[in-house]
Amino acid sequence: MGRGRPGAPRAAAVQGTGGSSAVSKCSAAARGYIQDRFLRLLVGRRRRRAPLIHRGYYIRARAVDHCVQDFLLKTQSHPRTQILSLGAGFDSLYFRLKDMGLLHHTMVYEVDFPNVAHQKAALIKRMEELSSLVGSSEGEGLGVITFSGKDYKLLGVDLSELSQLERVLEEAGLNTEITTLFIAEVVLTYMENSRSDALIQWAAEHFSRACFLLYEQMHPEDPFGHVMQQHFNQLNSTLHSVAQYPDCEAQQKRFLAKGWTECSVMDMNEFFTCCTPEDEQQRVQTLEPFDEYEEWHLKCSHYFVLAASKGMEPSWTPLLPSMRVPHGAVGMAGSVPAVRAMHSDTSGLRRYGHRSVLLKRDVILTTGGFGEEDGQHCRMRNFHVLIKHAGCWKAGCVKKENTDKSWDERLYHTVSRVSNSLALVVGGRTSPSSAGLGMLWLKFHETCNALDTGDITVKLVSLQPAAEPAALRWRHSTTEVMFKGKKYLFVYGGRSALEPVLGDWYFLHAQELSCTGIPVEGPIPESRHSHTACSWKGGVVIAGGLGAAEQPLGSVFFLRELEHGFQWLTVETHPPLIPRYSHTAHVHDGKLLLVGGVWFHTSSVPGITVIDLMSGLCLDYMINVALSLVVKAA
Repeated sequence: MGRGRPGAPRAAAVQGTGGSSAVSKCSAAARGYIQDRFLRLLVGRRRRRAPLIHRGYYIRARAVDHCVQDFLLKTQSHPRTQILSLGAGFDSLYFRLKDMGLLHHTMVYEVDFPNVAHQKAALIKRMEELSSLVGSSEGEGLGVITFSGKDYKLLGVDLSELSQLERVLEEAGLNTEITTLFIAEVVLTYMENSRSDALIQWAAEHFSRACFLLYEQMHPEDPFGHVMQQHFNQLNSTLHSVAQYPDCEAQQKRFLAKGWTECSVMDMNEFFTCCTPEDEQQRVQTLEPFDEYEEWHLKCSHYFVLAASKGMEPSWTPLLPSMRVPHGAVGMAGSVPAVRAMHSDTSGLRRYGHRSVLLKRDVILTTGGFGEEDGQHCRMRNFHVLIKHAGCWKAGCVKKENTDKSWDERLYHTVSRVSNSLALVVGGRTSPSSAGLGMLWLKFHETCNALDTGDITVKLVSLQPAAEPAALRWRHSTTEVMFKGKKYLFVYGGRSALEPVLGDWYFLHAQELSCTGIPVEGPIPESRHSHTACSWKGGVVIAGGLGAAEQPLGSVFFLRELEHGFQWLTVETHPPLIPRYSHTAHVHDGKLLLVGGVWFHTSSVPGITVIDLMSGLCLDYMINVALSLVVKAA
């Protein structure tokens, strides 16, 4: 997404999003996500962006290029074609297409605010590498036509003024009888809906053969959508279209109602899965260390690409995938009210990538993760505890007895209760390129259920056990299992700095922390991380996770104890479990409860899924926060 300046006048703020987008695309190109040698010439400043930003701009560029090149391929037999890029900013599309030899009979028009168009025109004139591709300028700088070449014209006009836009395009030579592709890449949403609707309808009514490519945001109603809207509001770049056209179906109906005869839409998770070759997916996934899967998939579910057309023979269908990702409505068996524990300070619990564990009855310990501490967004150093007494919850931080001992501020680790005063930390990471953080004992005093949370202290003890290789991972699971009357910790799956997904496992003797070889038979589950694992009947139930292709998994396995070892069994669910990851899970009364997480169904966010482990019956329930119950707390 683009970035303007908080508090800037609206027009300037919207223009700022275009400049920021160019910087982000340039950073993505520098890391090899996209092949574009012209961006660096059009972007004045350089700035290294985060891997998540790189992926976001990669999928945006990939979708646009996919549709544009499909249009040029399908119209090769046409004597002439036109491309009209609305709000083009400092995009390099024309120069890339020209360099690839794809504009033999195509005229490209770019439109943006006058000052943006003048800046870009000045850059083209100044850069020999750019001006030589355009060729000699014809009547350069005359009025709103800031640059004019044989097959390229750059126009400075406000898109929201439709009558003025129409006049300028006619003056520049745009021909309504020639097959034309309109491109609007995160542009129309900044306009009032009445004006963007009018532009969409004008294009359908005035051009006999036309295609329209739209890339924008959607789903403003869920938590990610709220944050997304706040981001743009703070930049004074309000997203107008998301309220009236909140999803793919609404956008499709919008275009069909405005005169377009065909329209297909997909979110970016579906585009990446279905319209991007597997080898290309693998290439992108290995370009740089990455561990922000939740944010990546949530962002992709909140952006869409739309292709509409009219008068095209044969039909223009660039978004016809080889496979489909389900994104329709999820059948809900009902809803359950949320239960909120109200207490004086929740700041220490606002984190993700953490681990919470029940140390003893009514004492919950939370460690690690990423959140806000001392006014800074960072990896969390402090531990947090919730203690229930006389029906009330009391919150507080745990004091470290040996403050010189580094906690390493780890994320995506596991914490397993060994006794009332002892817990084992396994794995975790600081950065995605770290090799893993090994094991750590957390030793508590027996009085950790005291009313005064200030009395709770913990001693950190580093370990160098023989089983250390089992701990050099994160996003894994560590679960208590029983074998021949002895307790073991079953460490399964996850990922490491070298392997993006792991499918191995270890049995750690609970007291000695040594690896024990125990035979396991049956079909081996697909490698995964970000799954859940719950103790059940002496074994462990594994559910969901993210697989090797960064795709959510919908499988459930039970590792059952046998006399001579363990056996993997597949739990067949009906209807099939919707693939998800980064959820939490609990087994209660023979039923597996999956809570929250991330899935690819864009129509809803995951609630609670209940799976009967005996029959396989699988039911989804929505969490109704509007009917939330309040649990009394101190």
